[in-house]
Amino acid sequence: MNRRAKVRLGAVIALGLLAAACGDAGPTALAEPTRACPSDWPSGEVALAGGRFTLGAAPEHAEEGPPHEITVAPFSIDRTEVTNAQFAAFVKATGYVTLAERKPDPALYPDVRPQDLKPSSLVFVGADEVGSGDASGWWRVVEGANWRHPEGPGSDLTGRERHPVVQVGYEDALAYAGWKGRDLPTEAQWEFAARAGLDGARYEWGDQRPTPAAPKANTWQGAFPAVDAGDDGYKARTAPVACYPASRYGLYDMSGNVWEWTRDPYEGPGGGHLIKGGSFLCADNFCHRYRPSARQAGPADTGASHVGFRTVATR
Repeated sequence: MNRRAKVRLGAVIALGLLAAACGDAGPTALAEPTRACPSDWPSGEVALAGGRFTLGAAPEHAEEGPPHEITVAPFSIDRTEVTNAQFAAFVKATGYVTLAERKPDPALYPDVRPQDLKPSSLVFVGADEVGSGDASGWWRVVEGANWRHPEGPGSDLTGRERHPVVQVGYEDALAYAGWKGRDLPTEAQWEFAARAGLDGARYEWGDQRPTPAAPKANTWQGAFPAVDAGDDGYKARTAPVACYPASRYGLYDMSGNVWEWTRDPYEGPGGGHLIKGGSFLCADNFCHRYRPSARQAGPADTGASHVGFRTVATR
């Protein structure tokens, strides 16, 4: 089995999802938002001068350190995560078909029954009670889940044109970036942008935790994976881009909402490519990965309901 096959199959089997895939799993009903987002939709890019900064931090998770200084050359980065509307324009112009919309090649997955190889993707379904520690129960591989149907066939993009596109794999994100004449950010570029000049700060806005009265990002408030209080206005779901305050660099959603693909491979168990920024599923009592230094692997051949991206260009 080649490396690409191992990456995707590994993501599924590691979570114990294959047996539950593509059958009775339907999309979870989404709670109505309680936060009004600004009506203006900032777009375009932000030009950054680059410079020297500290990548990583004293590790809250082992993979986050040790911190070390690094220099980043000037570059520009998208002001927001790529939205459903923007990705739809790419698909309309090119006819591109995402990984989740393709039937996997049986030759790449000899250990999987051919009848189980169907277009599908990972969808977070949560847990019924606090303390459910088996991650395989929190996710399902749902047949028909893709960027057009983020939670599966019963869902669509109506009213979500401004939400970040999800269910896109690394290959899909890279294809979009190439169409725009751009690229995916390296980890160093992404983290430099996310830190917004606050070198060494715990969060992109400083060291203070967000509060229910003043949410800073779309994350999980409550006991993960069962109870999201939704204090930030979006309970267990994506929010429109630019719904929360911009950073000192004028960037939105570098923390939470959706994980973002980077160009760099993940040097650790399972391989894949590195994702940064955390998502609406990041809770303080569980992963707490909506901090700039947080990092984890995103399997290169798998889409998920909490992973998106933004693009960069070297100046």
